[in-house]
Amino acid sequence: MKITVVGAGAVGATCADNIARKELAEELILLDIKDGFAEGKAIDMMQTSALLGFDTKIKGVTNDYASTADSEVVVITSGLPRKPGMTREELIGINAGIVKGVTENILKYSPNTIIIVVSNPMDTMNYLTFKSSGLPKNRIIGMGGALDSARFKFYLSQELGCSPSDLNAVVIGGHGDTTMIPLINHATWNSIPVTQLLSKEQQDKVVADTMIGGATLTKLIGTSAWYAPGAGTAAMVESIVRDEKKFISSGVYLEGEYGQEDISLVVPVILGKNGVEKILDFKLTADEQAQFNRSADAVRTMNNVLQEMKLI
Repeated sequence: MKITVVGAGAVGATCADNIARKELAEELILLDIKDGFAEGKAIDMMQTSALLGFDTKIKGVTNDYASTADSEVVVITSGLPRKPGMTREELIGINAGIVKGVTENILKYSPNTIIIVVSNPMDTMNYLTFKSSGLPKNRIIGMGGALDSARFKFYLSQELGCSPSDLNAVVIGGHGDTTMIPLINHATWNSIPVTQLLSKEQQDKVVADTMIGGATLTKLIGTSAWYAPGAGTAAMVESIVRDEKKFISSGVYLEGEYGQEDISLVVPVILGKNGVEKILDFKLTADEQAQFNRSADAVRTMNNVLQEMKLI
């Protein structure tokens, strides 16, 4: 098993570290455009293997896509992180060209790979990757839902005073501060609906905190988060390479599902050895469907920039 992570920055390196610790691959390639950067990160991580007891071989390379050949899963984290005050929309012009170039280079050497897109704005980058790669939609997956759902569970656990791992909570829609939809009415604590346990005020607070979860961290630390995004991506990789068939909310190209077509949005899916193995049909209320439609409209506005730039 061979896995590649493109981009050795904070998110990419954290993802790679999680993959190595879990021994999800015999060989892990970490690729970056900055000379020596991925090589240094790889050596640093390999020096922890004697302490942590993993046997994954990590190799760092500078723009050497030949070294990524025959990767079964590729994670793309390339691009600039969001800065304070910067919207995900503003990242499109910069990151679209980077992500498209990475995708083309990866497919030269790993035409049968499954690609997980982390780069922001995630929904638009996932859409671009699907359109430019020619791969079936089950093999192009956006990471944002795994992260947003983890944040949703965290904020719920703070209000409930419970373990986040005891919660089932799903976020759908766009991976953005105003486009994501934390499905509070579907969230449960060991099968008990959280709406029975929290006041309306508490529910609204959890939803609001989840929606600005990324912006909150950007304001506090001066850049995008990396621990949770890296762990969320590694969890997706694990479900794929170990064929765990886990239910992980993920970005996927829609062809009529949830009433939307020709767009990539976060929806509940099952991840296994073939990538997205099934899109789950949550029975949304009329209000939730209206929110989803508004989210789709906002993401389409961002996707239109790709056409203006003639990238698709």
